[in-house]
Amino acid sequence: MQLRQSERKKAKIKMALQGSSGSGKTYSSLLLSQGLTNGDFSKVAVIDSENGSADLYAHLGQYNVLSLKPPFTPENYIKAIEVCEKAGMEVIIIDSISQSWEELLDYHSSLAGNSFTNWAKVTPRQNAFIDKILQADAHIIATMRTKQDYVLNQKDGKFIPEKVGLKAIQRNDLDYEFTLVFEIDIKHFAVSSKDRTGLFMGKPEFVINSYTGKKILEWCNSGTNLQDARQKIKTTKTVEELKILYNQYSNWRELLEYDFKLQNDTINSKELLLTPKTFSPNGSTTHHN
Repeated sequence: MQLRQSERKKAKIKMALQGSSGSGKTYSSLLLSQGLTNGDFSKVAVIDSENGSADLYAHLGQYNVLSLKPPFTPENYIKAIEVCEKAGMEVIIIDSISQSWEELLDYHSSLAGNSFTNWAKVTPRQNAFIDKILQADAHIIATMRTKQDYVLNQKDGKFIPEKVGLKAIQRNDLDYEFTLVFEIDIKHFAVSSKDRTGLFMGKPEFVINSYTGKKILEWCNSGTNLQDARQKIKTTKTVEELKILYNQYSNWRELLEYDFKLQNDTINSKELLLTPKTFSPNGSTTHHN
């Protein structure tokens, strides 16, 4: 048992694309993978459970397809990921993971006995699948279908169904597991609803392209020890050097904001101390009001 400094070595992105049917999840995933592999589609695999939708975009390049057949159990998805890993795939697109959840819901409803306690037979299977995604030594892009969600609101004594937005067909808290989650609308515009990279959060909606994947790859490859970054900031001697680092660590600014401020203050106070006016001819420090 040993403590270590936190660090982000070269990371493998684990991301999800959520959208309704026809929003362009598969196409967007392939464009992302193009950027993530610098255009080498031979290193991309699509685990396809969407009736051959992966083959619709063969004009983009010669990526690999693994067609998944029913039953869409978590165990079959895990096997499919392992096949892709053994083949040395750098990007694995799982299109989609919604069928796995639907399969588990069907299994749960078929179980006799107490519905609540029966989840103990379902949850470990779901967790094993998610763990496989998170631990895979490849970039993972998982797509999830969404459906319109409704609530019943009372109006003039009647209950009226009202739309409350789109809900992914998967376990409710699943998006917390991913580093990056994009919501894609029917016009193919994407916005990030979860973003640990800091690249897209709070940015306006946009259309995903291969450059998006390239930006994510740069983030993955810029893995550097946070302690290293702090040490570099501490050793800067001029404001110019500090500015260079400030631009270099643009994705980490939130985490390093205090360090930059502290060093900026330190540099400025040193410069003040070293100005000739600060010292009297006899070497003693003068005080200014």
